[in-house]
Amino acid sequence: MKAIFTTILICLFALSALTAQKYGHLNSNEIISSFPEVKSADSDLESYSSQLIEKGKAMMTEYQENYQAYVGKANGGELSQLQMQQEEAKLTQKQQEIQKYEVEVQDMIAKKKQEVYQPILDKIQAVIDQIGKEQGFTMIFDSSNLGMIFAADSEDLMPVVKQRLGM
Repeated sequence: MKAIFTTILICLFALSALTAQKYGHLNSNEIISSFPEVKSADSDLESYSSQLIEKGKAMMTEYQENYQAYVGKANGGELSQLQMQQEEAKLTQKQQEIQKYEVEVQDMIAKKKQEVYQPILDKIQAVIDQIGKEQGFTMIFDSSNLGMIFAADSEDLMPVVKQRLGM
């Protein structure tokens, strides 16, 4: 009888410990998209991207002009075989430079995006961490990704996070 009573007490304590866990959820994409500083970050990123793209367009325009000039001279018989080879080598080199620049631009834009968004993400994460600790949450789920499929027993933290971020 004592063993059964002890087992029941242990089960009740274990069950109460499980039910004492507190879960919350929020949609990080919604927070990020409505965060005021994101507009400024987007504007900075767009301006930076535009500058890089304009340089790429200028490189491409120059290449096309040089190519057209080469074709005109080659078709007009103005170039010797050696001169044609030299011009083709220059055009090939210019084309490779453009391709290299395109790859560099993608990397530069990715780095800039990380640079302008990281302070925003850090600020949001700090608020979420603070709320989680203050309010005793065991876990907080992000409903913007498909990792959470049921949230009936969790608390939506969107209003609290937005309020703390001044939104």
